[in-house]
Amino acid sequence: QALADAQKALKIRVKEEAKTIRDKSLEPPYTTDFGILYRPVEGLYAEILRIDGLCDILSREYRVVPAGPTTVTALLNSLQMGFRTLTIEKRSSEVWILLGKVKTEFDKFGNVLEKTRQKIEQAGKELENAEVRTRAIKRTLRTVEGILPESGDEDITENCEMME
Repeated sequence: QALADAQKALKIRVKEEAKTIRDKSLEPPYTTDFGILYRPVEGLYAEILRIDGLCDILSREYRVVPAGPTTVTALLNSLQMGFRTLTIEKRSSEVWILLGKVKTEFDKFGNVLEKTRQKIEQAGKELENAEVRTRAIKRTLRTVEGILPESGDEDITENCEMME
């Protein structure tokens, strides 16, 4: 009977502690939505686990998880990994947003590059037209050279003297 009374008293005390943790420490989204009821003595932690249905009540009603010296490190490590995963997920969504912006800017850059290519092609065509005009002018100048006498300066001088 003494053992049953001690377990009942322990169950009541553990529930009170869980209620205190819930009321004072849990405030989602500013905190996690659960708390840890740490018992520094392994025997006490084992006794809490042994009381039938207590862990379920702590978890469901009070959002508290019991932990002892052997389990608290594993629990904290798993929480740390969970928080790191959340951080990575948050950062990866930021990276996706940034990549979306880069894609948009790259599309704009592609449009500017296309317009620049078209202008360069147009300038190339204009240069080709200028070369055609240059060849036409050279042909005309050759025709002019063919019309002038070979000793152009002497003939011009003689013609000038005759006119006087």
